[in-house]
Amino acid sequence: MTINKPRLTLYSRGYCHLCEDMLGALEQLRAEQGGGFDIEVVDVDGDPRLQSRYDELVPVLAAIEAANVRELCHYFLDRSAVLAYLDAVGQTP
Repeated sequence: MTINKPRLTLYSRGYCHLCEDMLGALEQLRAEQGGGFDIEVVDVDGDPRLQSRYDELVPVLAAIEAANVRELCHYFLDRSAVLAYLDAVGQTP
């Protein structure tokens, strides 16, 4: 039986120090959680729709389930929101 790990999507851009900070904090949290989730980084500047939606909000961390986007935090990593999400989907150790 294969268990799919949740994928968290970080909407980011290349020249954003807050984006780099959130990615670093997210990678640290993933290590603390035993690699229990995947991280996808999406550059909003590569898609006009994403740029329009997230332009001034990046970084944005979201969980995408089917067609639903659940935004977990903006600007800084909200560890409690991420851990609550992982707990809800059964991925906390």
